[in-house]
Amino acid sequence: MGILNVTPDSFSDGGRFLSRDAALARAEKMLADGADMIDIGGESTRPGAPPVPLDEELERVVPIVEALRAVHMPISVDTYKPAVMRAALDAGADMINDIWGLRQEGALEAVRDSGCGLCVMHMLGEPRTMQLHEPFYDDVVGDVRAFFSERLGALAQAGIAKERVSLDPGYGFGKTVEHNYALLAHLRATLPIGTNFPLLAGMSRKSMLGAITGRGAGERLAASVAAAVCAAERGAAIIRVHDVAETVDALKVWEATKNAAPGGHH
Repeated sequence: MGILNVTPDSFSDGGRFLSRDAALARAEKMLADGADMIDIGGESTRPGAPPVPLDEELERVVPIVEALRAVHMPISVDTYKPAVMRAALDAGADMINDIWGLRQEGALEAVRDSGCGLCVMHMLGEPRTMQLHEPFYDDVVGDVRAFFSERLGALAQAGIAKERVSLDPGYGFGKTVEHNYALLAHLRATLPIGTNFPLLAGMSRKSMLGAITGRGAGERLAASVAAAVCAAERGAAIIRVHDVAETVDALKVWEATKNAAPGGHH
């Protein structure tokens, strides 16, 4: 999943892909680089980010979805606002990726009848304040698993087929560095017992990588690729990244290694 931020203030590529033509060119390049899906975001969710007015988010996102529809590319929209979900789905989006895990009033209703894919993410607190106070969990992996169980129950109750759902532990969303690495190391253990939902991992360029490497957001390519391979190794089905070509190359090597037969025979 290639990240397409159409925001002026996202932490790593804000402002670069605002214009429709630039966004389209960026999406087409990611597709050529091997992305299977594009995730369009019209509101920055970096720590401390201010909320974006609804009409502004719609203005940023809907024209891009419509334009990408024409190039027949699977499209995810990263939003937690029910009105944006509805407009994006009307414009032809295939998936809604919600950092609030469809907890906003009206969110379940907005997606219920569309048949679109859904990604439910775990977040402690909200983007503006989630990293201000030291996030606390009794057991971060168990707490995320309990959250997923609760949300899956709510989705089932709303009549949403489980085949539509993927889960994201929400790296960097109300977590310390230690929490993030616990969630990476034990990614599959975040799944409710007896379930096998696809897991989405989004660590590309995040501060959890900077904390380990001492590098700024623009210098985290190698760390991001390593995190992607770690996530794939631990069962992630969807890897959400800024650097598509490099990640695809790394995952090809990982897959070839995983699938190699002893003695080189198939």
